[in-house]
Amino acid sequence: MPRITPLHKNEATADVQAAFDAHVADHAASRITNMKATLGRSLLSFQIYMQWYPLYEEVKAIVGNRLAYLYAHAISEGSDCPVCTTFFRRIIIDNGERPEDVQLTENEQQLVTFGSTIAQRKGEIPDELYAPIADRFTDQQIVVLVAFAGQMIATNVFNNVLNVDVDEYLYPYLPLTQPENPTNTHV
Repeated sequence: MPRITPLHKNEATADVQAAFDAHVADHAASRITNMKATLGRSLLSFQIYMQWYPLYEEVKAIVGNRLAYLYAHAISEGSDCPVCTTFFRRIIIDNGERPEDVQLTENEQQLVTFGSTIAQRKGEIPDELYAPIADRFTDQQIVVLVAFAGQMIATNVFNNVLNVDVDEYLYPYLPLTQPENPTNTHV
């Protein structure tokens, strides 16, 4: 059960509703999810967290679409965030792969491990994990990758602390160990 109920459309102030509408208009495949509706209780918080989108576009420009969503999934899984992990499971599955059986090159595995380790170890990255990243990416690209990891972790923390429910549209993408159409979707 969520600790803070997502904002219902009829509760939104004109400013918040305008921000919701602009967000959906700016990001064609986007919707106001349980997380976003919860963030809507603070317009500034919503606006700040929605900066995830342009940062994600930067990550995609650096590593490509597939590796960007695998990186985000690894960070979310490393943070034990059911909402974000399920969101990225959907993207993986909708792109024809099984999250439990994704085939990675050595370079892809290094970045995925880097992201997961950032989340699991609160940013304490051993030199042997950082070195291959530093060899492959420019300083500017590393800053984007690490900043995105921080933004992803902030999103994971928000969802975890407030027990934000996984949205119903994501139920089919929950891991098989989850009950079908669970009543409490925060694990």
